[in-house]
Amino acid sequence: MPAITLTTLHKLKAQGEKITMLTCYDATFAHAASQAGVEILLVGDSLGMVLQGHDSTLPVSTADMAYHTACVKRGNQGALILADLPFMACATPEQAFANCTVLMQAGAHMVKLEGAGWLASTVTQLAERGIPSCVHLGLTPQSVNVFGGYKVQGREQAQAEQLLADALDLEQAGAAMLLLECVPTALAAQVARAAKVPVIGIGAGVETDGQVLVLHDMLGLSLSGRTARFVRNFMSGQHDISSALRAYVGAVKDLSFPASEHGFNA
Repeated sequence: MPAITLTTLHKLKAQGEKITMLTCYDATFAHAASQAGVEILLVGDSLGMVLQGHDSTLPVSTADMAYHTACVKRGNQGALILADLPFMACATPEQAFANCTVLMQAGAHMVKLEGAGWLASTVTQLAERGIPSCVHLGLTPQSVNVFGGYKVQGREQAQAEQLLADALDLEQAGAAMLLLECVPTALAAQVARAAKVPVIGIGAGVETDGQVLVLHDMLGLSLSGRTARFVRNFMSGQHDISSALRAYVGAVKDLSFPASEHGFNA
C-alpha cells in the first residue's frame, strides 16, 4: 500500500474512515500486518509482558525499544511506525529528546508518550525539533502502581473533565495524535469529536477515530490465560494469521469492532 503518513491519518479522520493500529515487535509480523492493511504499527512497551515475560511494562528499556523498532522497520511495507517511550524515558524534556532521537533513528515515524497535561511543554519542544508525538491518556500502564491496578479511568465527573481538558491542551501543544485506553465510551467519543487530531482507542468504544490492540491478544495468545474485556480473538474462525489480520482491519473499518461489550460505561 502507499506509505502511510500523518497526512493520510488526518484524511482518514476527515473522511470518517476508521484507522487501524496493532502492536508489532519484529520484521515478520511487520510485513504481514502492513500487507494486511494495518495503517499504524505500534512498537509497544507491551513487549515487556508479551515477549520478555515481565508482569508489567516497567522493566523495558529504550535500548529494547530501539532494537524492536529497527526490526519492525525492516519488515514494514508502508505502515506508519509508532514507538513507545518506555518508563521514565520522558521524565524531563532532556531525557525525552535523547530517547526520542534513539527511537527515530531506529526507524520510528512518531513516538508515543504516556502521561497527561504535564507533558504539554515536552510535546511542544518535540514538535519544534521535528519529532511527532502521540500522547497516551486514560489507563497508562506505566502508572499502574499509582492507579492501584489496571482500572478504567474517567468515570468520575472531575476526572472525565480533566482528561478532556488534558487532551485538548496536548493537541494545542502540538500532539500529532492521541490514544485513549480504558475510558468510558461516551467520554472517548467526546474527546474524538473535540480533537482535530486522530484519536485512537483501546477499551474506549467505537466512536474514536481508530482502534489498537496488542497483536498477541487479537491472535488469542496469552501467558496469563486471561482476556481483557476490550479484546476480541480474530484468529477464531480463520485459517491463518494473515486472514486474522485482514479480519481485524475489516472489523474496525466496518464498525463491527469494538462492539458494545468491549467498552465501558461511565
